[in-house]
Amino acid sequence: MASADDQVKTPANSAGLVQAFLAYSLWGALPIVFAVYMTPNPVDLLAWRIVLALGITLVTVAIVRGGWRRLGLVLKNRRDHLLLILAGHLIAVNWGLYIYAVASYRVLEASLGYFINPLMTIVLGVVLLGERLRPLQWIAVGVSLVAVIILTIDYGNLPWVSLTLAISFAFYGLVKNKLGPTVDSLTGLTVETMWLSIPSTAWIVLASMGVFATAGGIGVFGSFDTLRAYSLPVIGLVTVVPLILFAGAAARLPLSTVGMFQYIAPIAQFLFGYFVFEEVMSTGRWIGFILVWVAVLILIGDALRQIRQNPKLRIKTSQQSREEKVDYQA
Repeated sequence: MASADDQVKTPANSAGLVQAFLAYSLWGALPIVFAVYMTPNPVDLLAWRIVLALGITLVTVAIVRGGWRRLGLVLKNRRDHLLLILAGHLIAVNWGLYIYAVASYRVLEASLGYFINPLMTIVLGVVLLGERLRPLQWIAVGVSLVAVIILTIDYGNLPWVSLTLAISFAFYGLVKNKLGPTVDSLTGLTVETMWLSIPSTAWIVLASMGVFATAGGIGVFGSFDTLRAYSLPVIGLVTVVPLILFAGAAARLPLSTVGMFQYIAPIAQFLFGYFVFEEVMSTGRWIGFILVWVAVLILIGDALRQIRQNPKLRIKTSQQSREEKVDYQA
């Protein structure tokens, strides 16, 4: 029987590595995409992202074998349906705040939020699920707390953009965890955006009529040139395509391996924020960011140590990845 290490060398797993890398790279490039399609009011972009994502997911559902049947089953299941509505509102907060961060040149804060997210997820596991942490996990949480204190002193207030992004996505993950493996990521995103598209469509129509003109909501066709207006579906594609790539990666790789790729996105966001958007990093912020990075490295080291001490975890997570859905980032 082939070992877990042997499995990683197969063509299928090689394809999974490429898919995971592409998925997180696309998520990491979102600040550039959003900057190109930014409108005077970020709500315009959020509304279009939701509506376009729904359109693309519905097309994908129609193409995928059994897609409509899975969607129908979820809509008929009251519990799953309500949980997905809650998840949709949480991801809308996350998406909206991320777009606001790009619009207000706070990409560095957004990247920090996704570095903090795994730590916030751990905290929720302890507080709400009664999970017990290993010593290194406690150290990582403690280091990140010190980082937040230093950043709060430097900013003069809590780094609320970073914390809200981390908290909203952590709670989103918690809700998706409650759903279990019965709802795949494509079906979940379809239901979430289905309900969100109602107010989003209303906003788009009213903004195009000039109803929100005093608030800057004049719609994309009132502020875009022809090329940007008609290439707007790119916003939906950068929402759905990484999800599909990530789902493919999760079907071929152990979740522990896929998890190591998750830091590509915030690293790319940090590089874009610092070098492209030219956001300022004071000494205090450098210290805070570095401490968060140290906490992340501690978590990664602890995870690798657990896998090395118990190789069966690699096989177990590989089997789980074929059964569980995959969540998606900003």
